[in-house]
Amino acid sequence: MQVVLLAGGLGTRISEETAARPKPMIEIGGIPILVHIMRLYSHYGHNEFVVCAGYKSQVIKDFFRNFYMYMVDTTFDMENNEVISHGESVDMPPWRVTVVDTGLETMTGGRLRRIRSYLRDEPFFMTYGDGLADVDMHALLETHQKSNCLATVTAVQPPARYGRFSIADGRITGFIEKPADESDWINGGFFVIHPSALDRITDDDEPWERMPMESLAAEGKLAPYFHRGFWQPMDTLRDKRQLEAMWEKGNAPWKIV
Repeated sequence: MQVVLLAGGLGTRISEETAARPKPMIEIGGIPILVHIMRLYSHYGHNEFVVCAGYKSQVIKDFFRNFYMYMVDTTFDMENNEVISHGESVDMPPWRVTVVDTGLETMTGGRLRRIRSYLRDEPFFMTYGDGLADVDMHALLETHQKSNCLATVTAVQPPARYGRFSIADGRITGFIEKPADESDWINGGFFVIHPSALDRITDDDEPWERMPMESLAAEGKLAPYFHRGFWQPMDTLRDKRQLEAMWEKGNAPWKIV
């Protein structure tokens, strides 16, 4: 199946990192978060990617153009204008990557609308280029196939960031880590979508998460896939540092061995 990756936003909430590169190219463990996401899909046998680029799209194109060079030692012979790569036997991922410039200020729905011509007439995976998870893609796809819906969204419970006090008689008697409320399910960003669902997107200014998803839900054509495993967006520098710490400690649940 094809995999569509939304990678065109400005990433203003993590501007410390995005001044020189798009958000999906921020590195975790020396690897762009976009590549971490692609490795997850590739692990389940999905190796054809359409990247919806926008802000600093050339950085993404240059990365994949030079991907092989990043993987091997390289000699630059300036005098003879030659580039010599060492380690031709290095294992390369079996990926086919199409990078599409979908505009600088285009909203998520508009980006999907712009890449419609690159899609086959069959369901495709879609996610954002700034979130990591250990979603079981086989189970997600199976849920979609059984639902008879036009789209399936991964529902997750956001990680609790704040605890609460236990108070009695005017004194704090304990501190309780805030548990996730079983009813608090949000959009986890990993979708299966039939291309016909994109017909609901009217222009570049339309977020996928508003009218298109809302209309699918109102018509009973949007199914949930409940994911209770690891899920972590990278919205802020704090999130980035948290993911880095997991990687450095060898405790990265999204890592494909």
